[in-house]
Amino acid sequence: MAPDSWFSTYDSTCQIAQEIAEKIQQRNQYERKGEKTPKLTVTIRALLQNLKEKIALLKDLLLRAVSTHQITQLEGDRRQNLLDDLVTRERLLLASFKNEGAEPDLIRSSLMREEAKRGAPNPWLFEEPEETRGLGFDEIRQQQQKIIQEQDAGLDALSSIISRQKQMGQEIGNELDEQNEIIDDLANLVENTDEKLRTETRRVNMVDRKSASCGMIMVILLLLVAIVVVAVWPTN
Repeated sequence: MAPDSWFSTYDSTCQIAQEIAEKIQQRNQYERKGEKTPKLTVTIRALLQNLKEKIALLKDLLLRAVSTHQITQLEGDRRQNLLDDLVTRERLLLASFKNEGAEPDLIRSSLMREEAKRGAPNPWLFEEPEETRGLGFDEIRQQQQKIIQEQDAGLDALSSIISRQKQMGQEIGNELDEQNEIIDDLANLVENTDEKLRTETRRVNMVDRKSASCGMIMVILLLLVAIVVVAVWPTN
């Protein structure tokens, strides 16, 4: 597994902060002895600038990791807590460099005392869960990678289900189209059959009327024949 660039950058940034604290303490010792420290001051200033750039890089890496879901929200909070501590150390180191604060080796303890006096909790602090308690950075990264892989597998399964449902919907749509065509054919067939029935009905009615007319003519002819026979039949 490739190393996490955020933690490697964080480790190097912590080393720079530690180096700054040591050099500030060394400078202060020289100044108390009345010795000049121009070169040491220039070195400390350069290290402080490097520390500032490293912290900005850590912020950018963390933002990208959270926004692209490379890490979970819990891991993002954990890293933000580490980053906040670095920012605080940078501010206190800068104050100490300008002789506005305490000695570097007293910065951490004084910070904790001030926070306790004010009672202002850090919003990024949280109780570490049992799952990550006692684990190193590499183990935590492996655990996060496993969680991401499980999430990816779940997304793949969901995508497969959606794909099958889409295919089923298309097949149902095709079946409905075929059924509609069959219904249209049946409607045309019924319409044609109905027209034929009406035509045959009219034809039967005409035949009935003709049959009735022929019957009347035959009766009239028979009556005429009977009259003629009676008229010409000799009376004796």
